Amino acid sequence: MKKIIYTDKAPAPIGPYSQAVLVGNTLYTSGQVALNPTTMELVMDDIETETKQVMENMKAVLAAADMDFTNVVKTTIFIMDMGDFARINSVYAAYFDEATAPARETVQVAGLPKGVNIEISMIAVTS
Repeated sequence: MKKIIYTDKAPAPIGPYSQAVLVGNTLYTSGQVALNPTTMELVMDDIETETKQVMENMKAVLAAADMDFTNVVKTTIFIMDMGDFARINSVYAAYFDEATAPARETVQVAGLPKGVNIEISMIAVTS
């Protein structure tokens, strides 16, 4: 049975999707962009700030499902410019222990919603 996960500590969905769906012990998150959940305005001062907002949004979604980054088994990162990869990775790395980091793919794309530079989705599991 699926359970819809929602928190007001992450941006509210702006379309026909949920922030995350829990099925059994597996959480599937929707992609998060750098929307401030309070103002619903984009945080795009620089790629590091934008990435941090995305990760903080994801942290809130995981917490709403009683999980954290240690539960994450897979991430997908969509970026506009592969030239930003090292700067994105330095922020992303602060949220994970390298020895137990999740599987990941990073893909450069032609466009992202609202003209953002990065979007991240995750899959997490509980024991």
